[in-house]
Amino acid sequence: MRLPLILTAAALALSGCVVQNPGMAPVAPPPVPQVTPPDAAIRSSARVVVNREMARRLPGANVAPYTDCVMQNATSAELASIADAGAAGAGDAVAAIVGRPATTQCIAGAAAAAKRAA
Repeated sequence: MRLPLILTAAALALSGCVVQNPGMAPVAPPPVPQVTPPDAAIRSSARVVVNREMARRLPGANVAPYTDCVMQNATSAELASIADAGAAGAGDAVAAIVGRPATTQCIAGAAAAAKRAA
């Protein structure tokens, strides 16, 4: 009487060791999509607009360091506004940020470093 009970228990214990789909590769989980945080997307869009505006004001210059100065001294709200305004309406906002003492000092330092490197 105990033999059928033992065999049933053994069969249940071993059933977890059996390959369910022999010959088929295990299915990998789907890749996790890369989601850009909203702040990063806004900063990226604002950087493009600021860079264009700086290039318009300083034609022929490498404006990347100056763009960095503007980006570092702008608030998140200002960057969002610049990104929303696009190239058409960003000039005044960029000029306001450039006019701040910290931004002006940053740009002066970047200009001095560019002269030393030239």
